[in-house]
Amino acid sequence: MSSSLSLLLLPFFLLLSSIAAAPSSVQTLNTLFNPKLPPRTLSSSKKFEGSSDLVHLRYHMGPVLSSHPINIYLIWYGRWSLPQKLLIKDFLLSISTIAAPSPSVAEWWRTVSLYTDQTGANVSRSVVVAGEHADVKYSQGKALTRLSVQQVIGNAVRSAPFPADHKHGIYLVLTSDDVTMQDFCRAVCGFHYFTFPSMVGYTLPYAWIGNSAKQCPEVCAYPFALPAYMGRGGPGALSPPNKDVGVDGMISVIGHELAELSSNPLVNAWYAGEDPTAPTEIGDLCEGLYGTGGGGGYIGQVMKDRGGRTFNVNGRKGRKFLLQWIWSPELKACAGPNALD
Repeated sequence: MSSSLSLLLLPFFLLLSSIAAAPSSVQTLNTLFNPKLPPRTLSSSKKFEGSSDLVHLRYHMGPVLSSHPINIYLIWYGRWSLPQKLLIKDFLLSISTIAAPSPSVAEWWRTVSLYTDQTGANVSRSVVVAGEHADVKYSQGKALTRLSVQQVIGNAVRSAPFPADHKHGIYLVLTSDDVTMQDFCRAVCGFHYFTFPSMVGYTLPYAWIGNSAKQCPEVCAYPFALPAYMGRGGPGALSPPNKDVGVDGMISVIGHELAELSSNPLVNAWYAGEDPTAPTEIGDLCEGLYGTGGGGGYIGQVMKDRGGRTFNVNGRKGRKFLLQWIWSPELKACAGPNALD
């Protein structure tokens, strides 16, 4: 989402949306369902997915991430368990894993790769984790701001666990569940922007995403947690595919931010609207949609495995994930590899 401001939290009461990339193959041991769920709390909507006439997504002549590969540098801020780290890295590496069963993360990323720069170069389909840094001592404390998160990146670069890769790199700052962020839960679950040379020494595209498990899972790990006002009267929360509400919720936000960071890294490439400080980007247009038939409170057709865990794409090492759909420049509609039409 929006670079300079934030990834706005959007409701699930959507206009019925169309939409699809290609038919998916559904494994016989999985069942399809389209749950209707209550909206997130504290949300506002930017969506126009029902009609291409209402979406004026334009290219503003800036770069996209077309390097082969895209180098991802991970900054683990706070306390992270090894299983949590492996889960997130498996998701990131699934972007380039073509061997995963369909519908796959790599097929989901194919929509992102349709975006090009002014030379015709596409967003790269090759992604690697080029470096990791663990900031276990909370170098900027446990209450971060949009400026102090850039200091976190600067500290990581200056301590030399990895370079200032301003040509091929992007930086993901992932905060543990005991770390707060300016506007976290109230208005954002994640955001992307670029660092200021005065803060870091270089202009580096980055994204921040937080683990909401202890702070606002009903907002940022939705639909794996539901708002408290639902009580016992509504549908239950969906079961996360990897049994970790906080991290499974993060992964959809990471996917959202990566898609937008790749297609709009310096806030001057692909977005709708006239204000670059609050752009509507390719993930914002499809927030809350996970499958065919989404809209009107429905998230769309997704799959449930024998253990009852909900997912819509497959990844490496047998992993499963639930990822929101992305706006396709070809279809001029939201698209995902688990589409049924």
